Amino acid sequence: MFIFEWLNNQLLKMEWLSNLVRLIVSNVFGLDVNSRLGGSIHFFIYDVIKIFILLTVLIFTISYIQSFFPPERTRKILGRYNGISANILGALLGTVTPFCSCSSISLFIGFTSAGLPIGVTFSFLISSPLVDLASVILLASIFTWKIAIAYVVVGVILAVIGGTVISKSKLEKYVEPFVFSNKVLEVEQEELTTHDRINFSREQVLSIIKKVWLYILIGVGIGAAIHNWVPESIISAVLGQDKWYSVLLATIVGVPMYADIFGTLPIAEALVLKGVGLGTALSFMMVVTALSLPSMIMLKKVVKMKLLAIFAGIVTLGIIIIGYLFNAFGYLLM
Repeated sequence: MFIFEWLNNQLLKMEWLSNLVRLIVSNVFGLDVNSRLGGSIHFFIYDVIKIFILLTVLIFTISYIQSFFPPERTRKILGRYNGISANILGALLGTVTPFCSCSSISLFIGFTSAGLPIGVTFSFLISSPLVDLASVILLASIFTWKIAIAYVVVGVILAVIGGTVISKSKLEKYVEPFVFSNKVLEVEQEELTTHDRINFSREQVLSIIKKVWLYILIGVGIGAAIHNWVPESIISAVLGQDKWYSVLLATIVGVPMYADIFGTLPIAEALVLKGVGLGTALSFMMVVTALSLPSMIMLKKVVKMKLLAIFAGIVTLGIIIIGYLFNAFGYLLM
């Protein structure tokens, strides 16, 4: 237990890095880390470096795994199942094939035109950007392993329920006709060598870092500002755990935003440290990741408004329920 705790603190939470940055801020910048300015600089430098280190290692590892599950192979695996088992498998595959929400159109067209039920496709689309291996590790590095695992469990359950409801509702008529007429070309997947997989993983690291670096800097900057400059009394007055509407407000505020989970995690961390309920912070993080306005606009190109509204409604309701559950029972996970 002691060894696991030490490894968790040094490898995930990177306490050694926090101490190193503390020395730099104190000795190089000449600032007290307990002051607002010194604390903000420490928070920013430490979180940025920590997230980029973890992100590089995780993306490389996950991409190597993902090289065994390209979209075509994923589609074939899902095609072997039906009913709720297919929804469960779709949600689980989404956790190990972390396609971002910006891939929603191509994935939806590819899966649906290949004959997969739209409910299974939606289960995959909910879990893929929302719950992946990288988010588990990053959540554990900021909060605890219990919170990270609980987040994955509720995320997968939400994906399964959402996809199942859409399947049972027979909403295929609300998919744009061109999606079904789009022919899928069956191409034999070329077997990759270890060298190919390493190159693919390296390219994925560079590609994803280029896409999310700005969101990470903005997210950490906002987190540093909240943590060191916004009075706790103000945050508690608006989003305090005792406020019944805090989860609803966090969910509504998060919808118009567009950011990756890596950019929203520092904000969630700062909010929790300021006394905001864990469920409120996680609701904000989940809705930004799963229901961002850009991803909804892209999905609108392949589904009609009624199906889009039902999908958004199911996910929003699920996130709100999850938020209240974490607020009520989150103390058990801390």
